[in-house]
Amino acid sequence: MDNISKLLIIDDELVALKNLKHVMKKEGYAVTTTQSGQKALKYISEQYFDVVLTDLRMEKVDGMQILEKCRLQHPDTEVILITGYATLESAVEAMKHGAFYYIGKPFRLDDVRKVVREALAKVELKKENHQLREQLASYENKVQIITQAPKMQKLLESAQQVAPTDCNILISGESGTGKELLARYLHQYSGRAQGPFIAVNCGAFTEELLANELFGHEKGAFTGATSQKRGFVEAANGGTLFLDEITEMPPSMQVKLLRVIQEREVIHLGSTTPITVDVRFLAATNRNLQEAVKSALFRQDLFFRLNVVSLHLPPLVQRQGDIALLSQYFLQRYTKQMNKAVSEIAPAVSERLVTYGFPGNVRELENIMAHGVALAKGSRIELENLPEDLRTFDIKTFRCKEDGSFPSLEEQEISYIQWVLKEVKDNKTIAAQVLGIDRVSLWRKLKKYELERI
Repeated sequence: MDNISKLLIIDDELVALKNLKHVMKKEGYAVTTTQSGQKALKYISEQYFDVVLTDLRMEKVDGMQILEKCRLQHPDTEVILITGYATLESAVEAMKHGAFYYIGKPFRLDDVRKVVREALAKVELKKENHQLREQLASYENKVQIITQAPKMQKLLESAQQVAPTDCNILISGESGTGKELLARYLHQYSGRAQGPFIAVNCGAFTEELLANELFGHEKGAFTGATSQKRGFVEAANGGTLFLDEITEMPPSMQVKLLRVIQEREVIHLGSTTPITVDVRFLAATNRNLQEAVKSALFRQDLFFRLNVVSLHLPPLVQRQGDIALLSQYFLQRYTKQMNKAVSEIAPAVSERLVTYGFPGNVRELENIMAHGVALAKGSRIELENLPEDLRTFDIKTFRCKEDGSFPSLEEQEISYIQWVLKEVKDNKTIAAQVLGIDRVSLWRKLKKYELERI
């Protein structure tokens, strides 16, 4: 924790109080103590404590009153009750009123240390959730690209810089990274923000249907055309047309689109009269468009028309700092949508999400959180609420490098060895067994790749 945790210890037995104070100060906590329940109430009124350890039975003001005061004034404070008169009924009553734990005397100091650490972990989780909620509140009424990752911050700065220029932009990135969201962000910061934003998935239509949807038709242009229809290009007049999965567009359609971009006019199917349009084109792909040009799958002249500026969205594994923020965002969205009182994500779940490969990127994280909220039984998403494959398997995904090139077999081997060592907590014997080699062979590879030595 960045800040020193603050503890308040209350016990009318001086020896017990001194012992607890000594142990907790050795743990590095800032400790305040008192033998008086009344004085404890005054302390709680004046300042915040992360954890309060209090004796249950005391004169004038008892532990339950202190617990009630904390719940009212500092809901995030965790209260641990200590008593020499432990009964099942009193323990149940204490937990019902929000106590974090109930410890009977005599107690082992190691047990108290452990309970305090667990209570502080819960407090820290609450603080992180509050910070994330505050950060998320700043996204209200805006196109929401939730991020705190340096790579994404730099990308958004570039997007804001080029958005007002009205030039065509090519957005690249893996599936699920948020290409349409970035397109909407560009539209929002452009001079066309008040105009329409039309999104078209080029892979969702047949060639004939795509031509009709993009360019529109005249009445009687084909069987069933009972009236005139505007296409997406015309509908986007004065605004932005976003062409997703542009590499899926058939070559014949690429020629027609190129003419629309060059001439700034569209012709309905069944007509010869051009209609002038004022449209900004944004295109996106999850493939390497330059490779598609080399392979003659995509027209080079259209590529140059669309790729005036290019923006690349990194995969989620390259912006790990965003996983907690995005998880909290999706948690809030789906608790509201499903009308459930789920407000926290268990530390074990957060840890699993950070170490997961996310082949489906942000879209996959959203699905995981929706699944977790739907199955959560209490106020917190637990490991058991995650999809089964995420609970039972560790998935490592391999991607192209940032420059679009493929990693070599040697690079993959280095990455895999490092990953295995991390998973087995640097135990070289177990790592060698997992890798299917002996310790000497592992030692040679570590030496060859200049990784840490045995």
